[in-house]
Amino acid sequence: MTTRQPAMSQGVSRRAVLRGAAGAATTAVVLNAAAPVAAQTGTEPDYGGWFENVDNYDGTIDKTGQKRVTITVGAEGNGGSFAFNPAAVRVDPGTTIVWEWTGKGGVHNVVDEAGAFESEMVGEAGHTFEYTVESNGIIKYACQPHKTMGMKGAIVVGNPAGAGGGGNTPAGEVAEPDYGEWFNNVSNYEKTVDKTGQQEVTITVGAEGNNGSFAFDPPAVRIDPGTTIVWEWSGNGGAHNVAAEDGSFESEMTGDAGFTFEQTFEETGIVKYACVPHKTMGMKGAVVVGGSQADGAANTSSDTGEILAIGGGLGLVGVLMAMFVFGTRSKSRRSTQKSNR
Repeated sequence: MTTRQPAMSQGVSRRAVLRGAAGAATTAVVLNAAAPVAAQTGTEPDYGGWFENVDNYDGTIDKTGQKRVTITVGAEGNGGSFAFNPAAVRVDPGTTIVWEWTGKGGVHNVVDEAGAFESEMVGEAGHTFEYTVESNGIIKYACQPHKTMGMKGAIVVGNPAGAGGGGNTPAGEVAEPDYGEWFNNVSNYEKTVDKTGQQEVTITVGAEGNNGSFAFDPPAVRIDPGTTIVWEWSGNGGAHNVAAEDGSFESEMTGDAGFTFEQTFEETGIVKYACVPHKTMGMKGAVVVGGSQADGAANTSSDTGEILAIGGGLGLVGVLMAMFVFGTRSKSRRSTQKSNR
């Protein structure tokens, strides 16, 4: 779509507009420099219920720009020396996390929920364990013997989906894909649950919903490419199956509690699926693989992309100036083409 801008009056020169744009850019830089750190790095990620029983969790601490970040193991918290401090940090990809033991609270270890790393069980003060994070995502970890007491932590690497900061999505939320009318009659669907950063995600088959045990829980999840979805049967609601709308996979029909069916998703996109006998009742689900491509974001023209890039640096005046420049350039192109006919 082409937006036609009003012509500039002869009393306003292009040089004057450029001076105004430069001034707006300078003002924007000054204001940004004075902004609080939280506004620059994004607000709180959605950890699900991970920190519900962690009494020393008080927000994600920004540690971006540091090559090594130290986290204390056996810090005060959760009724004793049963905490990681800080409990949650945000770092850049390539950062090395160093966990250092205080020697308090008995023996502790550091175990990734997804199985990527696990330290030995130690109670010695000064002992350290290191792990370098490489890929964007949210890493949840815990001390196995004290996990139920609240000895848990998280590392936010970069700016994964749902981790706040950047983009047009409200901070701390995952951008909701367009499912069309797929979830119109699904009573337990509220929004897409962010499961990025996890290697394996479990979905319950035969969960409460749709006037009985006729639901998938959660009905919609977002994952990274390469993640394995494990559907696990509750044994309620009779026999169910899991069948992709595009025919790419289909489980057997069963009502056995504990039965599982797995599928690993490699390509970005939205995969819709249902329980065939209970589909009309609302027993439907969706897996969103990846980010912007899965959201179906519209492509912009090259001129629009350039305008947005300039506008991001100059503000509103920069946008108007860029649109004038590119509009003039397009007009010149049309004039040249006309003269060459």
